[in-house]
Amino acid sequence: MHCPFCRHPDSRVIDSRTSDDGLAIRRRRQCPECGRRFSTTETASLTVIKRSGVVEPFSREKVMSGVRKACQGRPVTETDLALLAQQVEETLRASGASQLDANDIGLSVLPHLRDLDEVAFMRFASVYQAFDSLEDFEAAIAALRAEHSADRQEGD
Repeated sequence: MHCPFCRHPDSRVIDSRTSDDGLAIRRRRQCPECGRRFSTTETASLTVIKRSGVVEPFSREKVMSGVRKACQGRPVTETDLALLAQQVEETLRASGASQLDANDIGLSVLPHLRDLDEVAFMRFASVYQAFDSLEDFEAAIAALRAEHSADRQEGD
């Protein structure tokens, strides 16, 4: 790590701690040449390969934006969207992959969105699961109903 003050090519780590809910490491460093201290933040990079082939960094904001469209007119708050985006990012990071296909991110949103709002889930699923017909909607609704029946039977 180059010193930002004197450009010395080395530095010594004085302190390390996790930040951003464990997704980043903040390191306090000291330059052996000039003695000045500085901080660095290290994160594991997560990149998205878009349908066009363009590669860009993962963005929680983009996840929120896409889900926000599906949630229009639904009782979903910005806090709910932020939590969903955080959960999606944690799921993606847990997969261990550093590059993800944009469609895979959309599919990873689905379970979290289903728990948040089923109508928004159906809207979002119709895009990411490429519904082509009413039968696709009917099958998705039947799966949700079966899940509700199973949940009710477990509760008894």
